[in-house]
Amino acid sequence: MKVKVISVLEDNYMYLVIEESTRDAIAVDAAVPKRLLEIVRKEDVVLRAILTTHHHWDHARGNEELARLCPGLRVYGADERIGALTHKVTHDQELTFGAIRVRCLFTPCHTSGHMCYFMWEDGSPDAPALFSGDTLFVGGCGKFFEGTAEQMYINLTQILGVLPKETKVFCGHECTVRNLKFALKVEPENETVKKKLAWAKQRDDEDLPTVPSTLQEEFLYNPFLRVTEEPLQKFTGKTEPVEVLRALRTEKDNFKKPKEQPNPQAMLAFDWGLFSPFLEKK
Repeated sequence: MKVKVISVLEDNYMYLVIEESTRDAIAVDAAVPKRLLEIVRKEDVVLRAILTTHHHWDHARGNEELARLCPGLRVYGADERIGALTHKVTHDQELTFGAIRVRCLFTPCHTSGHMCYFMWEDGSPDAPALFSGDTLFVGGCGKFFEGTAEQMYINLTQILGVLPKETKVFCGHECTVRNLKFALKVEPENETVKKKLAWAKQRDDEDLPTVPSTLQEEFLYNPFLRVTEEPLQKFTGKTEPVEVLRALRTEKDNFKKPKEQPNPQAMLAFDWGLFSPFLEKK
């Protein structure tokens, strides 16, 4: 099983999962058809199916065009709002694509019909993969657009959190630096957060993805998976795990990353009016 990480739109990820013995492929969150089909051709594979995590346009907008261009394409998801849906899936349902096995994990909250996909190959030494959409991010979790803190707590602790710790996490967006800046605000003494943030900033500077992480790593620096830890309870002023999670999400929604300090020379130039000729309206 080979996973191609494809950066699209402003900060989205879509994925192409290749079954290497048959050269068949599955797409996850196929938002940009042209880009996806370029990689399908480059990899010399046949696109058989799309797994859509949720109906938001930046995850599902390519479904109709791909269904038109690829007759017989199967489109899986848990929400009737997903375009070109052919197979509605339910929690714990298993799918098979050659040697690739997929377990559908229903995680309502970000949207009421959000589905994550856990993939593995029997007998393979490779770690399994979780395609977590907008439920679990590297260092964060999705906004509660259509659900509750209670739902997200179940998603993170009882559904995703119990997967094998070596599971690779492939999420729906590149927001790792911002997530870890918030994590550092929550746990300023957490050395793992500091190291992961420095690494993520370097990746960002080099325009490289920060996915995948592993579930084991997430438990060390992702505040939304650490709601029973003392520093998280101290930060939120809560002790009950769901209330800690609720408070964290509110804090994160209001979190503004520190603005870059303006260049001192540029500020002096503004003070002295040196930019005025360029700013005057014609």
